[in-house]
Amino acid sequence: MSNIDLIIEERAADIGKFLVGRLLPFRQKRMVGPFIYIDHMGPVKLNERSNFDILPHPHIGLSTLTFLFEGSITHRDTLGNEVDINPGAVNWMTAGKGIVHSERTPEHLRNSELLMHGLQIWVALPKHLEQMDPEFFHVTAEEIPAWEQDGIQFRLVAGEAFDRKSPVPVYSKLYMLEIKSSSHQQVTIGEHLYGESGLYILDGGVESDGNEYGPKQMLVTKDSTLCEFTIQADSIIYIFGGEPLPEQRFIDWNFVASDKALIAEARQKWIDQKFEKIKGEEDEFVPYPSFPKK
Repeated sequence: MSNIDLIIEERAADIGKFLVGRLLPFRQKRMVGPFIYIDHMGPVKLNERSNFDILPHPHIGLSTLTFLFEGSITHRDTLGNEVDINPGAVNWMTAGKGIVHSERTPEHLRNSELLMHGLQIWVALPKHLEQMDPEFFHVTAEEIPAWEQDGIQFRLVAGEAFDRKSPVPVYSKLYMLEIKSSSHQQVTIGEHLYGESGLYILDGGVESDGNEYGPKQMLVTKDSTLCEFTIQADSIIYIFGGEPLPEQRFIDWNFVASDKALIAEARQKWIDQKFEKIKGEEDEFVPYPSFPKK
C-alpha cells in the first residue's frame, strides 16, 4: 500500500478467560469506515478444563460479525437463535435498540482439545438505524462469494466490492475481504475499493515502498483507491473498509451509540437486569464493569 497513513500493532486485551489481540479502536484511529472494533482471538488451545464461555451480555447500536479460522462457537440470543458457527461462516447479529447473547464452546466439543482462532468485529450502525429492532443472520461458508484473479484467491466476507455483494445483510457501504496468495506478487485493487481501508496481516507479509510488514499488523490507508502492495508467498490478509459514518461514535463496554444518553440508558437497564433473558440462561450474565473505560 503506497499510501500508508498509520500502522496499528495488535495490543493484548483481556476479555475474561484469555487474551486477544486488539486492533480497533486505537487511540489515533477510533474507526476504519464503519468498523469500530476488531479483535483477533487466539489461536488458543481449549480443553475440558478451559472452554470458551462468554456469558450473556448486551449490545446496542452495532452489528457484530464473528468469523472463525479454527474452532467452533455456539451462539444463543434473546431472539431465540441457537447456532454453531464454524470456520468460514459468518454470524451477523444486529443489536439495534438492544439484544443479549452468549458465546460458548459447543456441548459436543466441551471435553475435546481444540484450537479457537478467529476475528470478532463490531460495525457501528448508521444513526437512523441505531434503535432498530434486533436481527440475527447466519451465512454459511459456501454462500460467501469466492473467486480467483491473477493467481490470488479472494473471498468477500461482507459488504460490496469487485462488483460483487456478500449475502451478509449489512446496513452501510462497507467491505471485508479475505485475500490469499501462494506466490510473491503485486496486488493492485484500489479501483475496487472506496472510503477508508485497513489491511490486516494474519499470515505471511506484505511489502510497500521498500518496507516489509508482517503478522499482527494493520496498515491503514490515506486513500483506499490507491491500494497497491506486494503480497508475499503463503500469505493471508484481510481488508476492512468503507464509507465513514458522519457522526462520532461513543463506546462504553458493549454499547455503541452516537448519543451518550442512549448508552447511559442501556447501562442502567443492564445494571437493573431489565434486558430480556436468554431462555435457559436466565441466571447467568456478565456484570457491568465496576470501572468503565473512559
